[in-house]
Formats: sequence, C-alpha cells, structure tokens
Amino acid sequence: MKTSHKQTGIRPTTGKVREALFDILRGTVENALFLDLYAGTGAVGMNALREGAAEVIFVEENKKSAKKIQEQLKKISTGNKSMVLTKKVLSFIETAELENQKFDIIFLDPPYHTDEMEHAISAISSAPILNRGGTVIAEHFKKKQLPGSINNLKKIKEYNYGDTVLTFFNRFESQVRK
Repeated sequence: MKTSHKQTGIRPTTGKVREALFDILRGTVENALFLDLYAGTGAVGMNALREGAAEVIFVEENKKSAKKIQEQLKKISTGNKSMVLTKKVLSFIETAELENQKFDIIFLDPPYHTDEMEHAISAISSAPILNRGGTVIAEHFKKKQLPGSINNLKKIKEYNYGDTVLTFFNRFESQVRK
C-alpha cells in the first residue's frame, strides 16, 4: 500500500516552483555544497545533484520519507555525493556547527502552518554553517512574512508563485568596531 503525501504531512515543492528555483540558481549549483532541510520527497536536493552539486545533504525527520529519499538516490546512483540524515533540523544545525560543516546553498521548506521557519532561519543565521557568498532559500506560504534581516542574513529577493514564496537571503559580515 502506498503512503500518500497527505498521510505523511509532506507538501512537495511543485514542479513549477522547483523549475523556477533552479532557473534562478542557474550557474551557482554546480560544485556547490547543497543542504536540503525538511527534505520531504527529496526532489529539490535531487534536482541539485542533476545540476552538478558537489554534495547534497538531505535532512528529513520522518523516517519513511528519509527511506524513500535513500531509495530514490540508489536509483539515480549518486555515489558519495549525497547523504540522507533522519533527524530534526535544529539538531542537525547544532551538529553541523559543532563539526564546522559549511554549505554554499541552504534550502528549507518546513511545514507551512508551523513556526518551524522562524526557528530554522534563526538557527541558520546564528550558526556559521553558510559559506561566505552563500545563499539561504526559504520556501514559505505567501501570508508568512520573513524579516529583511536576521542576524547575519539579509533578504535579497522574493519570488511569488501563487501561494508559495521563495525568499532568498545572503550572508553579510557585520561591521567590526575599531
């Protein structure tokens, strides 16, 4: 018996939004270290692999969903370019910071009607896991407004697709006082 997305609570990024995302990212994904938080079906991270990402880490707390991502990755034979972690996003961010892991592109698509987005963005902005020049992309419901800056992240652009918004943040360095 197949499990539907309604049963797992997963709301996959639509093909239209995913296509638009990778059109926007064109030229930046190749050789990038890509982090797919709240990976769900893994479609965004798999797209990053097809675009030439050096490595993609999928973080998905739902064990069934994480297993399905692993099965899909075996089918497309990614070698050592991908890893699926079954854990909570905030726990992963803490671990990544402790292990000094860094990423070029961080994509997050938490459940729309929760406060996960605020917690995750705050954790990402506080932890030095985004490489200089890196980008954080938050997929969220259009009625959820994200601030213009959060710690060392600054909003650079928003793209609207029906009820879905992609908000892009870049890392900026704070001014050092002399």
